Amino acid sequence: MESRIERICVEQGLKMTGQRRVIARVLSDAEDHPDVEELYRRASSLDSRISIATVYRTVRLLEERGILERRDFGGGRARYEPTEHGRHYHLIDVDTGRVIEFEGGEHDQLMARIAETLGFDLVSTRLEIYGRRQTAAVRPEAAGEAVELASPP
Repeated sequence: MESRIERICVEQGLKMTGQRRVIARVLSDAEDHPDVEELYRRASSLDSRISIATVYRTVRLLEERGILERRDFGGGRARYEPTEHGRHYHLIDVDTGRVIEFEGGEHDQLMARIAETLGFDLVSTRLEIYGRRQTAAVRPEAAGEAVELASPP
């Protein structure tokens, strides 16, 4: 079965070798934002013939073609996610490096208002928030992972 990224590659006319197909599948299945080392670890567990150089070349090609987006969340490692992932934002846990994705219409509206106030038409947005998890004694919702973002009054 063809993965999302593999299908996009084929639509763009990229030659899909067996190793590229494995890397595309790993990227499509990723629920996190893996770096090249992690992509290599996952891909080579599926096909031991895949080299780290192949992963680097494939990632670079997919990035050049606009299929992957490179993210720099600190820590000295570029991480990747599919471009087609839709509009969303990132909260990065500075202690663990974990990336939490979230959406929010109020964030879009606020950024558009800021741009308009400063005399600009908003063309693109990117929001990355860096934080440290609060202790359970501080945050009442600590027992659950999902927290609904309240709209400003």
